[in-house]
Amino acid sequence: MATRTASGTAARVISLVGAVFALIEVIYILLILFGASASNAFFRFISSLAEPLALFWPGLFPIDNYQLNVIVNYGLAAVFWLVVAGILARLVGRW
Repeated sequence: MATRTASGTAARVISLVGAVFALIEVIYILLILFGASASNAFFRFISSLAEPLALFWPGLFPIDNYQLNVIVNYGLAAVFWLVVAGILARLVGRW
């Protein structure tokens, strides 16, 4: 019984981490869309987190419109983190 609880807790932690990664990507998208100042400390902080978390997605689908490009590429990264975290959480939860 203790292992089932531990695996359930691990699964929840994995899901939470995936959700936080996706949230960082969404915040970055919103900052770009609303025209946040690139010199702002919060923008730089989110950007420094979002860009490495986006992995290989930025530039995968080149789109001429900058805002649409950010939405597509970083949005796909957010969906990627949710899907991967969900799959890993299910696997850990069954273990």
